[in-house]
Amino acid sequence: MVFKNYYKILNLETTHVSIEEIKVAYRQAAKKYHPDLNVGDKLAEEKIKDINEAYRTLSVPAQKRKYDRIWNSRFGKTEKAFLGKGEKASIINMFIGNAGEGEGKQSNITKGITKGENIETEIGIGIQEAFYGKEKMISLRTAEGKIRNIMLTIPQGIKNGEKLRLIGQGKQGENGGKNGDLLIKINIEDSKPFRLKGSDLYTDLLLTPWEAALGAKAKVNSIDEETKIYIPQGIQSGERIKIPGKGYKDSSGIRGDLIAEIKIVVPKNLTEQERKMFEKLNEISKFNPRSEQIL
Repeated sequence: MVFKNYYKILNLETTHVSIEEIKVAYRQAAKKYHPDLNVGDKLAEEKIKDINEAYRTLSVPAQKRKYDRIWNSRFGKTEKAFLGKGEKASIINMFIGNAGEGEGKQSNITKGITKGENIETEIGIGIQEAFYGKEKMISLRTAEGKIRNIMLTIPQGIKNGEKLRLIGQGKQGENGGKNGDLLIKINIEDSKPFRLKGSDLYTDLLLTPWEAALGAKAKVNSIDEETKIYIPQGIQSGERIKIPGKGYKDSSGIRGDLIAEIKIVVPKNLTEQERKMFEKLNEISKFNPRSEQIL
């Protein structure tokens, strides 16, 4: 497995950068290789995966420090953390040794050094947790049956189905080999009042019969603020109103829409005055929705 140079992936020239500088570099790289701008480009698809992976690690101070430590331990403190321009040697050499070390030196492979296997698992999180990001304690059962607690940092705007990689948290290596990684698939679960579809958020907008018939202004809560929308006269249950740019925001800052699905609700308990008004309406109205069903 190649240990990726996350700094180089984000076009950073040094490890001594602030989180804000990492965010700026990430946005620039993500914009350049965004799928919408590189339709059908397989290389761009792989690039954006590496860019997202690099950002998830370097944007969290604790994970950045851990990554830097692992890098330095594998390259040595006297080595630079970057491949030079025109450097063609693969990083993979640090796992299998250099061919030019001499015939008398035994390679890591012949010594039986084995890297530990990766472990894959998945967890469910709510839409708000995914939108804002959070630290979450998860419990995993080891092969020996023991419970292992891990503090997981979920980045803002993570995509449904995306995997987080925790370096060195997998199975233990053998004969001095490196540990494997822990890969955690994130499943974003619907949580009231929102449902996530792609980058759009769906919510129910409850209306009274008179609001639907006459039209109205209504307040709708998006995931981060309240907004007002106009309800046109005669709107029906099941119709949808789109509020642009108020949906889910992914890690690149691109935001979907909020879709309000109309549900007309009839009061279960009427006051005497309300009952009389409905009875009067029943007498004078010629509207019959069932007449359209008659052939």
